[in-house]
Amino acid sequence: MNRQKKLKQLFKEKAKKASAKLAPKNKPKYICKADRLKLTAESSHDPAISSES
Repeated sequence: MNRQKKLKQLFKEKAKKASAKLAPKNKPKYICKADRLKLTAESSHDPAISSES
């Protein structure tokens, strides 16, 4: 691999990584299992309380 090609490849890699960092993150934030169980328990209690009132 000649020097020019190697340099172009390095610059391309760096540019790709930089643009990936700036790209918006579409993944939702991770919620641990215990917190998910708490949220489901809270949401299941809310309709029961409101129906009693």
